[in-house]
Amino acid sequence: MLSTGLPQGAVPKLERPGPLRERVYEALLELITTRTLTPGQHLVESELAGHLGVSRQPVREALQRLNTEGWVDLRPAQGAFVHEPTEREADQLLSVRTLLEAEAARLAAANSGSAGIAALEELCAEGERAVADDDVDLAVATNARFHAKVMELAGNVVLSELAGQVDRRVRWYYQPVARQRGTRSWIEHRQLITAIAARDEESATAVMRAHTEHTRTTYHQREKN
Repeated sequence: MLSTGLPQGAVPKLERPGPLRERVYEALLELITTRTLTPGQHLVESELAGHLGVSRQPVREALQRLNTEGWVDLRPAQGAFVHEPTEREADQLLSVRTLLEAEAARLAAANSGSAGIAALEELCAEGERAVADDDVDLAVATNARFHAKVMELAGNVVLSELAGQVDRRVRWYYQPVARQRGTRSWIEHRQLITAIAARDEESATAVMRAHTEHTRTTYHQREKN
């Protein structure tokens, strides 16, 4: 078995043209975010290059960048490893997420029209189907799209930029608890849509705060269940 542990066909060959180093970086970051490459996993340049269909140089550059950003740990004489997040790191990130998303929910309730509500309802239905089909990857992706839509409806560019900085890490932490959150998460999404549609800013804030806190609590309890 390869050290990277990637199943055959899990990683598509990168298409050219385009800035290759950026595409390799994005591909590896996506593999880490979705936990196809798991925390603590050894990353071998030659094997990753083979999976991606590129030379080792852009892989090396991507790993160095990912190390700078905290996604990868470069250990002297050992190589590269996917970062293993601490409980404190997760708690800090998810706490910040609660602040950002609670404000986004309030602004969405103040600003959203019927088209925005319909878009949220469509995403919620997609997420519910993913949970019913036990498609965790799709449920996680749809969850991210739902929250991104709420952020878009908030209409605050600065808030959106800040949320974008933590979005991928939120997906990283959500992946291992997505099945456990399951149907309950989408029930909470429905409650949020109701509050936004009613233009009830206070209720939307409270629902989103409780929703994100449930995810944070579930993450910390994941190994105890």
